[in-house]
Amino acid sequence: MPLLPALRRAAPVLPVVAVVALLGLPVGPDGGGATPADAASGLVVLWAAVRTARQASRPLTRTAAVLLGLPVVGIAVAAAGAAGPGDALAGLARYLQVFVLVPIAVLLLLRDRRDARLVLWSLVALALGQGALGVHQYLTGTGASYQGADIRAVGTFGPQDVMGMAAVVAFGVVTATGLALEAPARRQRAVAAGCALLLLVPLAVSFSRGAWIATAVACGAQLLLTGVRRAAAVCAAAVAAAVVLVGGLGVGATALQERLTSIVRVADAPDQSVVDRYTLWAAATGMWREHPVTGVGLKAFPAYRDGHASLALSSGSDTGGAGRAFRRQPLLSPHNMYLLLLSEQGLLGLLTVAGSWLALLVRALRRLPGAGRARDCATAACGLLLWQLVDFAYADIGGPSTILTSVALGLAAWWALPHASPETPR
Repeated sequence: MPLLPALRRAAPVLPVVAVVALLGLPVGPDGGGATPADAASGLVVLWAAVRTARQASRPLTRTAAVLLGLPVVGIAVAAAGAAGPGDALAGLARYLQVFVLVPIAVLLLLRDRRDARLVLWSLVALALGQGALGVHQYLTGTGASYQGADIRAVGTFGPQDVMGMAAVVAFGVVTATGLALEAPARRQRAVAAGCALLLLVPLAVSFSRGAWIATAVACGAQLLLTGVRRAAAVCAAAVAAAVVLVGGLGVGATALQERLTSIVRVADAPDQSVVDRYTLWAAATGMWREHPVTGVGLKAFPAYRDGHASLALSSGSDTGGAGRAFRRQPLLSPHNMYLLLLSEQGLLGLLTVAGSWLALLVRALRRLPGAGRARDCATAACGLLLWQLVDFAYADIGGPSTILTSVALGLAAWWALPHASPETPR
């Protein structure tokens, strides 16, 4: 049977696909702690280490080792300045998992463009599953609480991680857009384009402003990379589809209009969530001013928050719905990854960790003109990394969907860093 040879050939990268698939499982009632996807990511790292040892070859080039190992410097220094050994170990393990170990493992396991396409399509499949559940939650009023009604689409992530489904669906939109623009086969382009349009609906009813902005920037950049005329035509089609889905059919027109309007009036009449975010950003900046080089230490933001936040900060955000009881969720991070790095790791952490991401993006974009038949994978990988970098201005790591950040970094590293060829095994 052709299925068995295909599975045998894809065996090295199947653990990465398994990590993506496990994100479709429901999370615990509190939305925290390790998840099956986290456990599977550890097995991916182990699997990559075993395969590399068996091949008895140099696993990474010098450039790859430097760029992917650079975050270790800032993370290790910040761990040394943590309040206690428990926070140091927990923070060190999480940061190394997300930003170093799993991306390196994905880079080592992706051998060619066929492996990359398999992982990319698994992201689209996960987004379609979570998106379908999210739309069902919105239509039946079984989602998370939003403006007094249980209509916010959260998928299996629950109200404690309202950004989870939005991130998954946004990854699907960006991935499908890259595949639709550059896939070598016409059928693949058509399927990917249909998936991207379908996923716009659950992305809209996630009511996540940060995900909307990051998706618009990433998809817009992907379109511009393929030509201005094509970008204009696709944007016109997307606007027409949005008018039909939202305006013509009345799919959440009022709630979506209010949410969209709130993006442009955040400075004039911000709601409480925006006030809290500004206050947390100011608190993070204050921590950095007091500890400019190394920050206050890993996982120390909550301990220093009240000493730097103004009275405008509320006690927490209200969460409920989607089968969960009402609870007050404390605000334990600045909801901005760059400010989290700056406050907890100082300039050293920001330059080493965020500098590594920026270097990956620059190298990935510079290699695009010579992508050849792997251009669809390259465009999707660049879009995912750009989405993550923009979204980090409104969010930080936390929650089950964080592992997708590792996969995106691994895909970007596969394309950006030197290797034999994007079309042949490493």
